[in-house]
Amino acid sequence: MSLFSDVPQAPPVAVFKLTADFREDTHPQKVNLGVGAYRTDDCQPWVLPVVKKVERLIVEDESLNHEYLPILGLPEFRSAASKVALGDDSPAIKENRVGGVQALGGTGALRIGAEFLRRWYNGVNNAATPVYVSAPTWENHNGVFADAGFKDIRPYHYWDAAKRGLDLTGFLDDLEKAPEYSIFVLHACAHNPTGTDPTQEEWKQIAEVMKRRKLYVFFDSAYQGFASGSLEKDAWAIRFFVSEGFELFVAQSFSKNFGLYSEYSRSTYIHAYLLLLSKGNVKTMADRVLLMRDQLKAKLQALGTPGTWDHITQQIGMFSFTGLTPKQVEYMIKERHVYLMASGRINMCGLTSKNIDYVAQSIHEAVTKVQ
Repeated sequence: MSLFSDVPQAPPVAVFKLTADFREDTHPQKVNLGVGAYRTDDCQPWVLPVVKKVERLIVEDESLNHEYLPILGLPEFRSAASKVALGDDSPAIKENRVGGVQALGGTGALRIGAEFLRRWYNGVNNAATPVYVSAPTWENHNGVFADAGFKDIRPYHYWDAAKRGLDLTGFLDDLEKAPEYSIFVLHACAHNPTGTDPTQEEWKQIAEVMKRRKLYVFFDSAYQGFASGSLEKDAWAIRFFVSEGFELFVAQSFSKNFGLYSEYSRSTYIHAYLLLLSKGNVKTMADRVLLMRDQLKAKLQALGTPGTWDHITQQIGMFSFTGLTPKQVEYMIKERHVYLMASGRINMCGLTSKNIDYVAQSIHEAVTKVQ
């Protein structure tokens, strides 16, 4: 009998279960719109040219070794990452008010930030401090803050299912009612899973209430550049909050915008010319996603699919909250072999010129046949 015999089996992660089911499906027209990874029009992972270039540089650089990094990580990497988020001319950087810690991906950054806040926010153990996450949000947010020791994790209004867009009224109301010094996890751009972001004017309203109510901002920035194709545009919310004098955390990840889903490079070159290359690379990815959004909306409208589909092009980034019900999703999977999350979230990168007609027809059937 093992000492660990009573350890319960962890439930399967929904998106990976979906991928496993997809792989076992033998239908010739099956489509996977579940997993959040970029795909080319041939539905294959894309190794960015800038990543290939860096990999060659690393291999050929005789000065690199496997020595321990400083406790906070590679100084050049931390400095460059801060400039990507805040801008080269950020007063916060120039005034030496910015610090960074190199972590293992976006989840690692969130966990380090959560642990620090739980131990040191306002100088005391703050396990009882409310932490607010959007409804819905990336499922890891709840687990990360709970595992870090926070006892009070609450949802704030975000998605309006009726209008298929941002519930700004509910959001602002939750900000007004939250206890002072509560922590709010905000998505910097390309909100996961809805793909719905506040406008700049709406961000200003959000910031005004948060400043007045003394609420703490924790940005999750996983899609900078990937959402719109512009690093500057996708960082607007972060930079605005900094300009308004907020003291805040940013959990920054390059997994999506560099396509580094399965590896971690501790010695990463981010010289200026490589950053310029990467801007072109992320624009390539963003442009293809925007094209798929335009085409899917147009095809659904051409089919006369009931309801409005404007939200598909109003949303941004990798994901789209389609508005499909769980029963309609079930129909899509079982009858049409199109795999998507039960929430109706789809990965726009899973759409290609070869399958978009089939997906559009499948959505049309699901909406018209299943109530």
